[in-house]
Amino acid sequence: MHEILKDRILRRLETLPEDRLYQVLDYIEFLESKYATRQAPGPNAFQRFAEGIEDTLRAGNVSASTITEAMGFMSKAMGVMNGVAAAGKSVASDLVGGATAKPKTPPAEPPKPE
Repeated sequence: MHEILKDRILRRLETLPEDRLYQVLDYIEFLESKYATRQAPGPNAFQRFAEGIEDTLRAGNVSASTITEAMGFMSKAMGVMNGVAAAGKSVASDLVGGATAKPKTPPAEPPKPE
């Protein structure tokens, strides 16, 4: 999709209320099931979890504003979890880098007086 079309669609979406955006999402998923020439990239584990919760709330006829608020909290939580995961990777990389680094030779001891 070229940028001009993407921007045009986003501008139109930004004017719609939340409950209508869910209708747009449903329609996009319908069109995708009928006409997609390739499969959309799958969500990561956090996104899959959040989308599952969102779909459950929608199936339970929870209001769009409540779903939006819940998804805002989920988004913040996902940001924290991504930060924790990145910090863990950084620590692991540092540990692996330290373990594989060339060991320093200890300084020579001064000669002992006789």
